[in-house]
Formats: sequence, structure tokens, C-alpha cells
Amino acid sequence: MSQMSGNKKTVLQTVAVVVVMGSLAWASVPFYNWFCSVTGFGGTTGVAEAGSDTVLERKMTIRFDASKDRGMPWEFKPMVREMELKIGETGLAFYEAYNPTDRPIAGTASYNVVPYDAGGFFTKIDCFCFEEQVLQPGERVQMPVTFYVDPEIVDDRDAKYIHHITLSYTFHETELPKVEARLMPETLGQ
Repeated sequence: MSQMSGNKKTVLQTVAVVVVMGSLAWASVPFYNWFCSVTGFGGTTGVAEAGSDTVLERKMTIRFDASKDRGMPWEFKPMVREMELKIGETGLAFYEAYNPTDRPIAGTASYNVVPYDAGGFFTKIDCFCFEEQVLQPGERVQMPVTFYVDPEIVDDRDAKYIHHITLSYTFHETELPKVEARLMPETLGQ
């Protein structure tokens, strides 16, 4: 009987370990995303509703980069490759996207900031990356991003030595929203 109890105990412990490990794996992505957004780790930016109250004399060069996921048919590029702003000053940059195909295409942009130490200090006020974008066939749009570099960067022991920040976006094709999918040209004639 004690052998049976020992086997049951081992099975229960094994099942418990599997459940705990599965739960940790399931929770790791949202936890990592939360951690990155709070700390700026991995180049994740901050988000604010308005610009900074403080503008310093020290300047920062912001570089803009654009890429597409493999298979994304859009053309995508920054309108300006680089700008110089005072730390705390609100900047406005535009990216251009063009759909050269004969069908509507939806896309979402992922982003990061390099160097990673600057991520928590690069703050977006408004960004095209906050929403899914849908471009109709042949449509070309300019999409804004409004941002500033938080003045607290000059007090950070690592980030205070940063003079250049690169903001990078990668566009990924996503499923069309249901309304758009119903309005596709091949369904209009039916």
C-alpha cells in the first residue's frame, strides 16, 4: 500500500510541476511585455498623453529606421532619416507607407529604440504604431509619430552618455478587419 501511495505522490508532484511550468510559460509573454513597457528594457518606449514640462539645452540626435517583415508587400520608409532636438522638446516625424498591390492590406508596426538604455526615456505621445493600419490598393500615406526624450535621461547613470537614439519600426501584415474583408473587390460583384 505504501508503494501505491508513493507512486500517487510522485504522479501528483509531476502533474503539479507540469501545471506550474505551463502557467509560467503562458504568463511569461504578458509579464515580459509589461516589464519592458515599465522599465524600457529591450528598447521599449514610454507613452505619455502630453509633452514634457521641461526642455533642456542639451541636444539629442534621433535617427529613424524602417523595415518590413518578410512577405509584407508595402513600401515603407521614414520621411526624414535624422533630426536633432533638445532633450524634452516635442518632435514630430513622419513615415511613409505605400501599398503597390491590387488588394487592401492591413499591417501593424512593432518598434524598438536603440540603444536599449534609452528605451525608457524615449516617450511617444502619439504614434501610427498604436493602431492597425489598412491601405487600399495604390494608397500612399504619411503616418506621424510625436515624441520627446525624457529629461530624466541626463540623470541616469548609463543613459546620460547617450547622444544618438534610433527609433526603428517593422511593419507586419495582419488579417484585414472584418469590415474591410467584406468590402474587398472580389466580394463587391457578388
